Amino acid sequence: MANSISNETRFLHVIEMGLGAWAWGDRVVWQYGRGYTDEDIRQAFQTSIAEGIRFIDTAEVYGSGRSERLTGGFLKETDQAVLIATKFFPFPWRLTKNSIPSALKHSLERLKAETVDLYQIHWPSPLFSPERMMEGMVECVEKGLTRTVGVSNFNQSQMLRAYSTLARHNIPLASNQVHYSLLNRSVEKNGLLARCKELGVRLIAYSPLEMGLLTGKYTMENPPPGTRGANYAALLNRIPPLLKLMTEIGQDRGGKSNAQVALNWVICKGALPIPGAKTGAQALQNAGALGWKLTDEEIAKLEAMSDKVLAS
Repeated sequence: MANSISNETRFLHVIEMGLGAWAWGDRVVWQYGRGYTDEDIRQAFQTSIAEGIRFIDTAEVYGSGRSERLTGGFLKETDQAVLIATKFFPFPWRLTKNSIPSALKHSLERLKAETVDLYQIHWPSPLFSPERMMEGMVECVEKGLTRTVGVSNFNQSQMLRAYSTLARHNIPLASNQVHYSLLNRSVEKNGLLARCKELGVRLIAYSPLEMGLLTGKYTMENPPPGTRGANYAALLNRIPPLLKLMTEIGQDRGGKSNAQVALNWVICKGALPIPGAKTGAQALQNAGALGWKLTDEEIAKLEAMSDKVLAS
């Protein structure tokens, strides 16, 4: 299996950064409605577009469909061409390949669109094989409901099974969306990132700011709200040395923020980060990661410190 970036998937390889819409409507993790409103989210969308970000990633389960509805509404308000990605969630009652095009049709209704640019399987399932899932995705492509096909949270074995099934239909696997940040580098260590590059599959990095931890705004005394605070309690105590190094590198680069350093690192690693933005200010902050590159020396320092933090 050799690297062959197809014409259909080439657009994903020229995009340096996108916008993640997980927080748009999500009350459980992101406390939607407390601290930010639909108007704040609209500003995040508009600012992203103004800054040249043209790729938005959502999913049917984000805010129980609200993220897709908000995205669809915003798309009607802009004259810019925006690439849209969404996802199929393998609920245990969805076990046939026909459930996939059916779910995508509902997503398209919420998005007020006739087609999406990328349709992804949100998670692998022990009840629904990668082969059967891809047969459903093939139908989505053949019916013109999606331009390309991707997976999310698939390990190497699952990804290769998806890749091979699609290849039998002359359809490329466009992407694998996984958790990747300076505080979660498992895709480097287990070879998934290298395998994606080898196959021409774009690795899309979600949570590249580790849910806000890499911005430096949270501490042991001021943890993130909701479930994030509990999930990251142990890590908050260990990350100050990494945050300090990121600040120093950012200052050397003319005042780049910790968030911008963290996102630029992901871009330098050959992945496509999709940081979230709940406000126009956050979207503007994210966009500052573009237009420059960390040096090899800076990358090596960040990774050495990251290894130290993760090992402690």
